[in-house]
Amino acid sequence: MRQRWVGVVTLFVTLAVAAPAHAAPGPLFEPDQDVDYQLGGVWDGVPEDVGIVVRDRTAEPLEGRYNVCYVNGFQTQPDERRFWKRQHWRLVLKDEGRPVVDSVWGEWLLDIRTAPKRRALARIIGRWTEGCATDGFDAVEYDNLDSFSRSHRLVKPRHAKAFARLLVDRAHDAGLPVGQKNWAEWDGSKAGFDFAVSESCGQWRECGSYAASYGDHVLAIEYRKRFFDRTCRAYGERWPVVLRDYALSPGPDSPHQWC
Repeated sequence: MRQRWVGVVTLFVTLAVAAPAHAAPGPLFEPDQDVDYQLGGVWDGVPEDVGIVVRDRTAEPLEGRYNVCYVNGFQTQPDERRFWKRQHWRLVLKDEGRPVVDSVWGEWLLDIRTAPKRRALARIIGRWTEGCATDGFDAVEYDNLDSFSRSHRLVKPRHAKAFARLLVDRAHDAGLPVGQKNWAEWDGSKAGFDFAVSESCGQWRECGSYAASYGDHVLAIEYRKRFFDRTCRAYGERWPVVLRDYALSPGPDSPHQWC
């Protein structure tokens, strides 16, 4: 009997050693530099102090900077409706047969209510994330974590948390640190998020929640001058903070201001 148990233990240890481990995420950005949020179009001529750039996954990273890849993980991009309708229609959230729409951005919400659908979506978005790593991005942020709040109460917060954990795993498997976007009330670091990307935390008085969860590793974007000033006063010594226009217009003539 003893010999049999020794064999079982040996087999278990061998399998454990042979099993692949999750890849460790790469380094985080240094917070003592400025950030630019370039989702409305790329601008290569950013000032020298801008060491962090956030760009869409379809864009090229900016050489010599810390590049964060934007991926819409919980909703569809408006120009990708044909992809979702033709190939993955069952994964789009519907209410009485019609897609549930984020009316502000014209985006369809993804259906993350069941484990099989979450796994299927994580495979799709995981491939995009691997593409970010292959293209040379240093980190990834997944947008619209709080899309459940616009789902006609069809999607619950627990669904968003479960899906977020899958996306975090996919990012870490690709070797990328991953940023929490939105839903400041939830401490996403407990699910493995490494940093936060905050839009308008000064306006909504949410900056303290992000600071409690992520310390100095928060990228703050404000869209109105008085809230930018508020965020700069409170966190400008700790965080990269930028003032942008709502359209995130590219180029040197578009609104840009740093603390």
